[in-house]
Amino acid sequence: MNRINQLFSKNPQKLLSLYFCAGAPVLGNTAEIIKTLEKKGVGMIEIGIPFSDPMADGPIIQSATTKALKNGMSLKKLFAQLENIRESVNIPLVMMGYLNPIIQYGFENFCKKCQAIGIDGVIIPDLPFADYQNEFKPIAEKYDLRIIMLITPETSEERIRLIDENTNGFIYMVSSAATTGAQKSFDEQKQRYFNKVHAMHLKNPTMIGFGISNKQTFESACANANGAIIGSKFVQLLDEENGNAAQAAERLFAALGE
Repeated sequence: MNRINQLFSKNPQKLLSLYFCAGAPVLGNTAEIIKTLEKKGVGMIEIGIPFSDPMADGPIIQSATTKALKNGMSLKKLFAQLENIRESVNIPLVMMGYLNPIIQYGFENFCKKCQAIGIDGVIIPDLPFADYQNEFKPIAEKYDLRIIMLITPETSEERIRLIDENTNGFIYMVSSAATTGAQKSFDEQKQRYFNKVHAMHLKNPTMIGFGISNKQTFESACANANGAIIGSKFVQLLDEENGNAAQAAERLFAALGE
């Protein structure tokens, strides 16, 4: 069974998934960050593929992406860094990146490589759902790779159900239609959105991301989904700690009240 499905088959609560951009702030410590985060109790990890035009990302992740590209990170180099990751890491690993570099690599080649090194899923924010259904889904399924789709407060109930019926793994609930970045709290409008999705009783588990950086937003996300995805806050701390994932994680846990 795919590791994402294995994880959610246990119906986890307060699951923490962390995102970082591979190659930032240091080029060569991707595998070390992943190993450290698993030891710290993180349940799932998103590995960012740097791209020159990360349109869904706010300034912190954009800065990390720029730094990673300047450091020489590429998809080919990232795969090389992850070659032996399954010798020491058991938790689900998800790649997150934009369509352009994946298409340049070749989508089937990408999926085949992901399967070979033990990647469980991929998030492609700019992949149109119709293209996913018609072109990409059969290839991904061939290699047991989960393509995780995003929904926002603007996504209609009809479309949410369509995504739920045609995907596997989990649904990424974006907390707002804005770019990534830390928020102090979730307003009533976001709470209504969380409640609406929760009341739909989807077959897929859900994770809430974008804007989670403190105890209040983390607990709100966990109350309305299986857990929370944190990106910008961890990327910022990782940069401040010069790539030391253990220290960055400790500071994040303190902010979350864990």
